[in-house]
Formats: sequence, C-alpha cells, structure tokens
Amino acid sequence: MSDVIIVGGGIIGLLSARELLQAGAKVTLIDKSEVGTEASWAGGGIVSPLYPWQYQDPISDLVRWAQAYYPNLSDQLREETGVDPQFNPCGLFMLDSQEHEMALWWAQRLNAHLREVDVAHAYEKVPALNRRFKRALSLPAVGNIRNPRLLKALRLSLLSDKKFTLIEGQQVNHVVLHEKKLIGVATSNGEFHSDAVLLAAGAWTPLLSDELELCLKIEPVRGEMLVFEPCPGLLPSIVLHEGKYLIPRLDGRIVVGSTIDRVGYDKSTTLNGREALMNAALDILPELESLKVEKHWAGLRPGSPAGLPYMGESSKLNGLFVCAGHYRNGLVTAPASARLMTNLILKQKPEIDPLPFSLDRETNLEEMI
Repeated sequence: MSDVIIVGGGIIGLLSARELLQAGAKVTLIDKSEVGTEASWAGGGIVSPLYPWQYQDPISDLVRWAQAYYPNLSDQLREETGVDPQFNPCGLFMLDSQEHEMALWWAQRLNAHLREVDVAHAYEKVPALNRRFKRALSLPAVGNIRNPRLLKALRLSLLSDKKFTLIEGQQVNHVVLHEKKLIGVATSNGEFHSDAVLLAAGAWTPLLSDELELCLKIEPVRGEMLVFEPCPGLLPSIVLHEGKYLIPRLDGRIVVGSTIDRVGYDKSTTLNGREALMNAALDILPELESLKVEKHWAGLRPGSPAGLPYMGESSKLNGLFVCAGHYRNGLVTAPASARLMTNLILKQKPEIDPLPFSLDRETNLEEMI
C-alpha cells in the first residue's frame, strides 16, 4: 500500500485522492486554506471546453473520458454524502461563432457531438434569447455541474474513508529529501512523510515547482463571474456568444462568465469586469435586466501554453508528480486527469497516454490561448 501526499485541494486534488483511495492507497491532502475554495469553486462548471476545436487532440481525449464519467460520479456522490452536485444535461448553443466552419470541421474529424442547427431551433429551445442572432451550433450532450456542491460532496466523501487525512490551513514550504530521496513535504507545522508527492496546486504550483527546477510554464489568469437570482425556466440551456456564456442551474439561477486578465495573484473583482459580464448577459438574454445579481467574484485559472496541462513524474526526483496547468479545463478534464495520475503514481498501465503532458516538453508561453 502506497502513502501519497497531495498538495492542493481543488477538483484535481480531490478527485486524485478519491481515485487513489479506491485503488487502495493511503492519502494525505494538504491545502493552504480550505479545500475547494479557489479556481475549482470559481468556475462555471461547464463539462466541456468553450471552444473545443481550439485545443490539441490530447485535451479532447481527456474531455471525452471525463464527460462520460461525470453523470455517474454525480449520482455516486449524492448517494454517499446526501449532497447533490446537480449535474444538469442541458446542452449548449453557440451563437454567431466566428469559427463556425472550423467547429464543423473539428466535429466531423473527431466524430464529436456538435452540429449546425437553424437558429430558429435555438429560439424554440430558449425563447428568451435576443432575436438578433443568425447562426447556431448545438452541442446537445454538454451539461454543467454545480461545482461548489461537487467540491463539498467530494470533501465529505473523502473524510468518510479511514485511509484519508485532510490538513487544511497549512502552507507546504518545500519537499523533504533524505539521501537525495523524496520522503515527503514540510509545512509551517512540521513534516509529513510519504512514498509519493503530487503537486496539484493549480496556479500556485510554480511557487513550489520552481525551486525543484521543474520548468512549468504556468501563470495565474484571473476570471470574473456573476450569478443572477433564480428565475426558473428562463434559461433551459447553456448559451455561448463571443467568449461569454450563460449557465442554467437546476434551481433557476443563471451564472455568467467570464473575463480573462493576466494580473498575477490578484483575485479582486473590477467594475470593468462586472460591466463586461452584464453587457454580454443582457445582450444574450435581455430579460435578465429585471433580475438582481446575487454575487460577483473572481478566481485564478492555472494558465499554460496551449492550455495543455503538465501531468507526470519528475525526471529529476523520483516520486514527485505534478498535475497542474489545466487553464480553463480543470473541471472538465479532472476525472481523466485524476485517473491518469493514479495510474502513474501506482505504477499501473495508463488508461490515457501521458506523453503529451510530459513535464519536460518544450513549451512557449506565447502559445497561451
């Protein structure tokens, strides 16, 4: 039985812990604050990349694996914990995309569930839409999950396992070596020993990996979001237009996202961000003007070149693993990423090809999308 320390309690860390526990490992998860309170909480929970054709095929492979996994995961967690992650198979309409033909080519090449539909079909499904749109693409298989509830359910499920230890509010300062062998990590409250360490701290991963001479080109990318008060039935489907999206929750709330700003580790919200989101939301769904905004927040995505995460074992320090840099696709690829990391840590045959995600691959931050 392996002992594994996971640094970082976002969706990647939590799902990796779940997979490792189910495979028989003992897991200690350490987070600098509370688990599930950073990027995984702040995102919209769409179980698809916004523009999937913009990503390399390895990302599409992760997405397909994870999309098939989420409905059952949601059901399992509801039964285990009593907390419903509220997976909603609502579909997605993409309106007046400037990459309409590219999307159709991508779908044909990968046999993806994306098709062109008459815009009248979108109006029939979402009657409150602004009538100015001319073209529509439909992704009928795309759903969304209520990510704060998903994170809460995962936390409760993990805590019910006697092989799991949760340590919150402790910053990991460095890894601990003994005769050039990795034996654990050191925090402000002492050392914790293990057979393997998984760095899954999202945008904060470079703060640890840099001193280990891991050249991971990850940077924080702020995204601001809004949520409107419940209005059941107003928005039956996810709608995407010019990089902004509206997401229906099962209780009638409507989530609006998202902005993109490279401002370092700054999670503050801005007036410009709020105005951009409001303008986009009202343009897509004018009836939102009569609803109140319940909350405006921001999170930090772990940006990486081409949005391709780093997943694998360090070539310089055996037993040190990284799973970070998923940019905007951390939640949608998390189940597949967690399965891959479990395979690698426990020396199992990988179900997903790890080569494209190698920590040593040549990358360039100019490839950021």
